Amino acid sequence: MDRRDFLKTTGAGLAFCIGLTVEEAVGQQASKIINAWVRIAPDGTVTIYSAGAEMGQGSMTSLPLIVAEEMDADWSKVKIEFAPADARVYGYTFPPTKQQMMSIVGSRAVQLYYTQLRIAGAQVRKVLVANAAQKWGADPASLRTEPGFVVNPANGQRLAYGEIAAYGTVPSPLPAVDPKELKDPKTFRLIGKQVARHDLPGKVNGTAQYSIDVNLPGMVYASTLHSPVHDATTKVWNSMQPNAPMGAPESWNDAEIKRMKGVISVVRLPNGVAVVADSFDHARAARNALKVAWSQARAAGFDSERALEDYVRVHADPAAKSDTLDAKGDVKAAFSSAAKTYKAEFRSDYGYHAQMEPLNAVVRISDSGDRAEVWEGTQAPDVSRAMVASALGLKEEQVSFNQCYMGGGFGRRGLGDYAAEAALIAKAVRRPVKLIWTREEDIAQGMFRPQSFQCVEAATDAAGKVTGWKHCVVGDGEALLQTGIRIPYYGVPNQFIERRGVSHGVKLKHWRAVGHVFNVFAIESMVDRMAADQGMDPIAFRFEKMAATPKAQKVFEALAEMCDYRAKRPEGRALGVSITERSGSLGAGAVELSLDRASGAIRVHKVWVAVDGGLIVQPEQAKHNVESAIIYGLSSVLHERVTIRAGKVEQSNFHDYRLMRMSDVPDEMHVRFVDVDTRPTGLGEIGNPFIAPAVANALFKLTGKRLDHMPFTPERVREVLKA
Repeated sequence: MDRRDFLKTTGAGLAFCIGLTVEEAVGQQASKIINAWVRIAPDGTVTIYSAGAEMGQGSMTSLPLIVAEEMDADWSKVKIEFAPADARVYGYTFPPTKQQMMSIVGSRAVQLYYTQLRIAGAQVRKVLVANAAQKWGADPASLRTEPGFVVNPANGQRLAYGEIAAYGTVPSPLPAVDPKELKDPKTFRLIGKQVARHDLPGKVNGTAQYSIDVNLPGMVYASTLHSPVHDATTKVWNSMQPNAPMGAPESWNDAEIKRMKGVISVVRLPNGVAVVADSFDHARAARNALKVAWSQARAAGFDSERALEDYVRVHADPAAKSDTLDAKGDVKAAFSSAAKTYKAEFRSDYGYHAQMEPLNAVVRISDSGDRAEVWEGTQAPDVSRAMVASALGLKEEQVSFNQCYMGGGFGRRGLGDYAAEAALIAKAVRRPVKLIWTREEDIAQGMFRPQSFQCVEAATDAAGKVTGWKHCVVGDGEALLQTGIRIPYYGVPNQFIERRGVSHGVKLKHWRAVGHVFNVFAIESMVDRMAADQGMDPIAFRFEKMAATPKAQKVFEALAEMCDYRAKRPEGRALGVSITERSGSLGAGAVELSLDRASGAIRVHKVWVAVDGGLIVQPEQAKHNVESAIIYGLSSVLHERVTIRAGKVEQSNFHDYRLMRMSDVPDEMHVRFVDVDTRPTGLGEIGNPFIAPAVANALFKLTGKRLDHMPFTPERVREVLKA
């Protein structure tokens, strides 16, 4: 019987303990499993599973905290562990597909687990109360809970959760919870309050385990070299495609590599070669000495700059395939009867995830070959487990998965391709393997944010109100192109929004806020253009001429108060504003910047953002998430750019893939959450989409020049100033 069936049928039992001290193992065996999420020890220790992959955003604290709130746990006695990689038990339901998933992407953790975890916590509380009521001969409805205790208000009797766990029973099936039984948010003790993050002490004292820290007996090291030319066949590239026909290694200097110091083996992969050695330094040195002949890959000859210009022709071609993303009203009539029309074009380049911890995974396969164990820092443990199982020809239940911390994810660590590679290598050498991708390999094999060309057109009536809106995005990446392209926060009556797709074979993937970054840039830059043309204040134009929704007006009003919107800026500085939207949250942001006209370098001094993100589970951590996205956004908007020539990525490391430095960080960042009484929405990416248009709009105020190609590198700014 597997764990899932065990929990479904009994709801109770002993915990299976691996890698614990004798004392810890005994304590866990004495613990009572209440439901899939919670077990309670006789000493009152409450262990809660966290399904939230922890990469610095705080999910490993916020999700268990939701459970603890509803069960009235004493937070000082709560221990947190990563949940098993089983989406059937620990997954949320992704609304569009109704699929059970554990992927922490798209700011999903709190917003999609919130109700599910509240119900799980309330279920635990009902079990505890029922056991106390039985012991006391009391009506369960007459009892109350306090942190760590069931209390009888009638006579003052108290039972600690640990005491109940020691003698109590868990019914099967577990009690149902009506949403009406959940706590009134006004009574929350933990949600909405400042709580220290669970992962920080270990990260400070060095005990937090990343997969790159894992060491196993007999472990060897691997480094890979893949085809320098990309060979993607799907919108989210999969390196484990069976019988990949292109971009595969045909031959290499095998004998030479095997003579190098420390080299144990050389392993062929579907689209690469792995060198296995007794240390990573030896593996990397041998990897750098590889001379591989590759079969032709799909992106052979691809030129990213030339492709951008090709996108312009695709947009102009009436016969080009078009996918309608949104359509409202009669756009044709709106434009034919318009008092004035506007048109602008925008471009954006490829973006790399630039996570600081190199991609890595550790895999150990049993001597019999029928079991595998994985250590990995991943945003999607269920996906990674499935990929490893598929690569090895095993069932998922034959793969044990150990979730680790991550040194950054941003969407790249949501696939598990490198863990599947580590599994193939471990199978080939019959030893535990730690695979580490070099930074050069990671950039060359980056799964990028897609580049795009966009054309935005608007029609206004005699009063200057926007009555028609057309937006076309052209590029590779299918759904990756279209997030953030709709404008539900503006009441434009007639809209037509489309995507025109091309395919290059370049590997693409979700990237922090995905298409919102370049789509909101195009949308809000156009809005600012129209406001300037009509001589109107940009915020007033959004209210009066774009028919901003009440929610949008609310965040702009909060922003105006935060940044003292009407105040005169210091000499040589200007303020730009933009809406920001992602994962159900809506906000408004502003930047104050200056420009070194000689060098073309933009300096952002201050940033403000007001966000409607629903109920905030951890206010301080939510603020840090928004600040993090601001920095990430500024880095990508001002510096980061991937270019491809002859199918090969030109950048190789952080010396030529420019990231924001500490000296570039704004002097001030201000974040305010608009008070609302609704369920949580996503906050991990909301700080990113507004950056590009706010910067571009501020630069226009300062110089009268428009930026329309992201990123705004100094070279591009100088060209615009000369134009």
